[in-house]
Amino acid sequence: MQRQVPIREVNQHLSRYIEIAEQGEEVIITRRGRPVARLSAVKPERELSKAQEDALTRSLARMREGYDLGEWTFDRDELHER
Repeated sequence: MQRQVPIREVNQHLSRYIEIAEQGEEVIITRRGRPVARLSAVKPERELSKAQEDALTRSLARMREGYDLGEWTFDRDELHER
């Protein structure tokens, strides 16, 4: 749903229109009857699934342990120093 509101009204009652946007309604801000801006909620960041969290945990642990290449072992920090 969309609501058109004059800029003066938004300026006077910004908190109210932010709450409206947080609830999912889009607020179109107008100046002299013409749309000039859009106020809408920020989409939440994507959350990782359990499998993705587990894979990330394993990868981070492996990076902390370092990588063994026979005679030469390096970790993430040493790799980035080169």
